[in-house]
Amino acid sequence: MLIAFVSAKGSPGVTTTVNALGGIWPSDVVVADFDPAGGDFALRHRGVDGEPLDNDRGLLSLAAAARRGTGEADLGEHVQVASGGLQVIPGVTRPEQFTGIGAAWPAVATMLANSPFDVLVDCGRVVPGTPLLPVLTAADAVIFVVRPGIEYYAHLRERLRWLAEPLHIGELGSIPLGIALIAGSSDTSAPRDLDRLLQYDGHQVSVLGRIAEDPKAAGALAGRWSRRIDRSLLIRSARELAESARALAMARTRTSARS
Repeated sequence: MLIAFVSAKGSPGVTTTVNALGGIWPSDVVVADFDPAGGDFALRHRGVDGEPLDNDRGLLSLAAAARRGTGEADLGEHVQVASGGLQVIPGVTRPEQFTGIGAAWPAVATMLANSPFDVLVDCGRVVPGTPLLPVLTAADAVIFVVRPGIEYYAHLRERLRWLAEPLHIGELGSIPLGIALIAGSSDTSAPRDLDRLLQYDGHQVSVLGRIAEDPKAAGALAGRWSRRIDRSLLIRSARELAESARALAMARTRTSARS
């Protein structure tokens, strides 16, 4: 199962969402950092030995294997285990490294889609012309992470219009789209209001759930301080979102198996 998490506007919380989901995912999972602006998985996590993660083993080594034509290679060769047991594929640290991957992206997407693990990919902000389009089109589901606000909703609507053709939105067998809304625990109306707006515009995408606005837990997840967060609002909301995200992707998997 391959699920791509994206944003329509800069830094709404995709990395925090993917990290939180990876920590509580109910099956074997790998989280991958494919943010075109330069990811920070390697900055957030340490290895099980306490040492920094190796930036050369991750997306860069995966892309190198894809360029060599070893698309059937073991994805585990490019995965590192972070302290706490999370399996991660670190991304690039500089945008120019991302540009250099070039024509290898389709093969990278195939390796992820064929993985025996569930793969959650942080794709960062997507814009027309993104080199990550092969990853989006290979995914079993694409989930936008959005914050409440007119400016966020406006960018979301534009990205949905742009993705309509490459993801075959509205067609039989199209890639399912969902939305995770980052909102405070007291904001119960935001998911409903956004869902109504999307339906009014005719977009075939719904709000899957909410990721709680929980700065303290997010800071602990990012490694800024030590704090137990297993009972935090962030992790509790991630558990609920995980169920909806898996159901969305599994519906795509079942459809593909029947076709």
